[in-house]
Amino acid sequence: MTDGAAPTTRSHSNPARLGGLAALLAGCLTLLAGVLVAAPTHADAATAKIDLGTAGTYSVLGATTVTNTLTPGAPTTALGGDLGLSPNTASSITGFPPGIVGGATNAGNAAALLAQNDLTAAYGDAAGRPPTGGLIGPALVGRTLTAGVYKASTSLRVGGPLTLNGEGDPNAVFIFQVGSTLVTDSASSVIVSNGAQACNVFWQVASSATLGTGSTFKGTIMALASVTVTTGVTVEGQAMARTGAVTLDHNTFSAPGCAATSAAASASASAYRSSAAASSAAASSAAAASSAAASSAAARSSAVARSSAASAAARSSAEALRAAAAAAARSSATATPTPAATQTELAATGPTLPSGPLLLLAALLFAVGTPLLIIGRRQFRGQHRG
Repeated sequence: MTDGAAPTTRSHSNPARLGGLAALLAGCLTLLAGVLVAAPTHADAATAKIDLGTAGTYSVLGATTVTNTLTPGAPTTALGGDLGLSPNTASSITGFPPGIVGGATNAGNAAALLAQNDLTAAYGDAAGRPPTGGLIGPALVGRTLTAGVYKASTSLRVGGPLTLNGEGDPNAVFIFQVGSTLVTDSASSVIVSNGAQACNVFWQVASSATLGTGSTFKGTIMALASVTVTTGVTVEGQAMARTGAVTLDHNTFSAPGCAATSAAASASASAYRSSAAASSAAASSAAAASSAAASSAAARSSAVARSSAASAAARSSAEALRAAAAAAARSSATATPTPAATQTELAATGPTLPSGPLLLLAALLFAVGTPLLIIGRRQFRGQHRG
């Protein structure tokens, strides 16, 4: 080999080798971005509804006593559904009348016992569900959550508005597992929105529940011990205690019946549920096309062609990442702002983001990153063999 030939060999191999390294690095970084984007930020999987059995018709169901506080001149408590007590009997129910019961009253009889047994089964079902929405607590203040199973290891406080977003699905189910007590602040509210319904919201409480004065509450409370509903609380749902008392004070309970699903709501829910499948199909299609392109590029033997392919791959990666950043920015701009929460809450649950854009973004990043990784790896290894 002459002295003049060596620089020629280096001038062809070094750019190609650097191109292979660049494509390899770009592929790795793009795949890593896809993994990070694909990480779930909220519960995406469908959650099955809790079956309450015969307990589903009760506004109030207690074990030891049911007490309705009476104040002259103040509106009395009104229950939209049944009133029940078991194992104790009717003598342990006070304040009805003048409290109003919209359904039947069962105390110490077979119907009340069956309802308590069904409550016990429903409580166990809710407690045994694996959390899909992550850990929450010790407080939910001004938060928006999507469907799923949420777990508070100890007590849980609801303050300010807590919004449960059905994302267009009237069958969206929300289950809250509370390890100790559940307390809502005075004048706080639980809001169901975007198709969510109170009949699909369940609060499994391992101790006692207390609803603060003048608050508005949605969902079925299944407390192991007792439930205290303080003055002026409005409940769309149920207050049920497995072993203790239910205490009422000028409250209004409406039955959490699920509204009939309209054609428009059904179409919206169907579209939302199919978004993950559509994203997966798009990712498969893109990956197949990219794989063919990668194989063709890898088959090229010329160092100049390999360098050109790497440069094109790097440009494609940059364009894909720019598109991904723009998509993320658009998603962030259109998301409903979430009021500030405590440091503990943010650390425990993270932000709540729509799943559709994230799945599409992850599919794009994986589709681009995989062929880049293949091209870069083959070029780099080919140069070493050369």
